[in-house]
Amino acid sequence: MSKKAFVALVTCFNEDETINYDATRAQVRRQVAAGNNIMCAGTNGDFTALTFEEKVKLAEAVVDEVGGKVDVIVNAGMPATFETIKLAKEFDRIGVTAIAVITPFFIACTQDGLVRHFSTVADAVKTPIYLYDIPARTQNHIEPETARKLASHGNIAGIKDSGGAKETLEAYLAVSRDMPAFDVYSGPDHLVLWALQNGAAGCISGLGNALPDVLAGILKGYNSGDIAEAERQQAIFTAFRTDLYALGFAPAMVKRALYLQDASVGASRQPALLPDPEQDAKIGEILTRYGIFGKG
Repeated sequence: MSKKAFVALVTCFNEDETINYDATRAQVRRQVAAGNNIMCAGTNGDFTALTFEEKVKLAEAVVDEVGGKVDVIVNAGMPATFETIKLAKEFDRIGVTAIAVITPFFIACTQDGLVRHFSTVADAVKTPIYLYDIPARTQNHIEPETARKLASHGNIAGIKDSGGAKETLEAYLAVSRDMPAFDVYSGPDHLVLWALQNGAAGCISGLGNALPDVLAGILKGYNSGDIAEAERQQAIFTAFRTDLYALGFAPAMVKRALYLQDASVGASRQPALLPDPEQDAKIGEILTRYGIFGKG
């Protein structure tokens, strides 16, 4: 089966910080044209800055714009199981491919608490659930053995690993090998090809917002058996990531790299970083170096 790339789509904002749905739809079209699938309301989509109602409306707009052409995953994860279920039921109604559930944040969870949280959400909806592990941001980590327990639930279809540690990714992949109905999607952009070669079902990428064709190129190369081409595209992706993320908080840098290509995406909601002309100039230099400026 072909492996898939999802882009953790940015949410576009107007000057007054309201969501710019037209601009967000334009980003959806750009990713679909490149051959990528969509994840919305994730870390790169400023989900922590969005209200409940906005997340629902955003998912409706994205699903409508996609029109069944690609898969759509939407993140429902909130600190409390109660609100996570409320959101998940809305996404269930809208009709998405899968619902990602980020580990609770702010609330310190035991592994048993995580099993209860994810199982309760998965019980409440028909849409398949993906666990979403990003311990650096949430301070809660899904241990591989916990993932193994949850993999037998029946409505938990896999995990998005954004931990960044190869060892954890390897451990999740081992669970997937034992339990074929449990898919692993890698989050770290420098490990896309490695993950594909080691059994991942695909990747969910923030950086793909800025380089949709390079991300799609890694997958196309891999899926067609042209590993040299996949390696070439991965090398560009990794080098761009290294240069860009050296400048600041990764999601903010991705948004800015995209803004400099298309100002309609807007800034992020406060208290995110304000645009910094000096930083923008450095991002502009990177975009020029990688031949992204001038591509239209």
